[in-house]
Amino acid sequence: MTKKLHMLAPLLLAFGTITAANSSLAAPSVEFSNQDWQVVCDNTRTCRLAGYQEESNSDFPVSVLLIRKAGANAGVIGKVKIGGGKQSSSKALMQLGNRHNISLVVNGEDLGVTKPFSSSSGDADLTQKQVETLINALAGDSKIEVVFRNTRWQLSDKGARAVMLKADEAQGRVGTPSAFIKGNSRPNSSVLPPKAAPQLRWVEPTKNVRHKKFSMKASQLKALIQGSMKDWRDSCPNIDDDTSWQVNRLSGSQLLVRHSCWVGAYNAGSGAWVINDKPPHRPVLVTTSATDYSNGKIKAVQKGRGIGDCLNQEEWIWTGRQFAKSHDSTTGLCRLIEAGGAWQLPRFVSEVKIS
Repeated sequence: MTKKLHMLAPLLLAFGTITAANSSLAAPSVEFSNQDWQVVCDNTRTCRLAGYQEESNSDFPVSVLLIRKAGANAGVIGKVKIGGGKQSSSKALMQLGNRHNISLVVNGEDLGVTKPFSSSSGDADLTQKQVETLINALAGDSKIEVVFRNTRWQLSDKGARAVMLKADEAQGRVGTPSAFIKGNSRPNSSVLPPKAAPQLRWVEPTKNVRHKKFSMKASQLKALIQGSMKDWRDSCPNIDDDTSWQVNRLSGSQLLVRHSCWVGAYNAGSGAWVINDKPPHRPVLVTTSATDYSNGKIKAVQKGRGIGDCLNQEEWIWTGRQFAKSHDSTTGLCRLIEAGGAWQLPRFVSEVKIS
């Protein structure tokens, strides 16, 4: 058996190389975390870098988000968000809205106030000077503080340099003047261009379709779906219980069938399959982690931990023939910034049009 695996390794490597070459039309997502920083680059090559306080400093949660699109002339947008650990300051932010000042202090230098705080998004944009100074500070060993009233939140720089290098690599900026870790060995003209987000068309299920009945026993449906999955005992063990099936018509000939798949400590997931309403039914799995379905849209929202301060989210839309993934994102590290996570860090984005 070991010999066979060794013989297969070069073939698998070659296959992976071919697959990568064939998928070059769509930029692969990049996700990397190091200590207190994380970067996620989506399929358009836009990179979002999020930094936080040190994990041991949970009484003063704070996060900064740096956003940089692909392309030689792309700039960097910076945002800051103060968490709710210090309840008095957090409530004051929401009450005062635009009538307060958040300052950024780097290595003892006061860089002035941010742009006005937004009560709707719960964050404030950094000025261009603040962004540039912050990026340079994160490349080294620095003390970075966010100040509101008489309270100081300390942003960690641990892991920032490694994360910035990963973002530079994903956008083809290593060694260029536009990189986070700046260089002069390559011109900005060599930076990778942005990729267009795929365009998807959402089709309303059963629109202009007469109501048609579908009749199949639960035991038959279970056998049909189990027979289509080699690993159902691992990926969808609950399919073997007596939980009822949910069936929704998608078109004149296709149905969406759903069933509970698994339940964890603080998450649960249902399986979602598209089948033909007449033989051959040909089940096609969409996901085993669905948490919601409505009018041709499937969502999967899973917590990173029980208190829900970090999430992973996926969405699929009905295109008239199949479900296509339209969104995939994380809200960042679990650092007590706020319920539901600090930021939206997409891995995959699309442009959805309505049919």
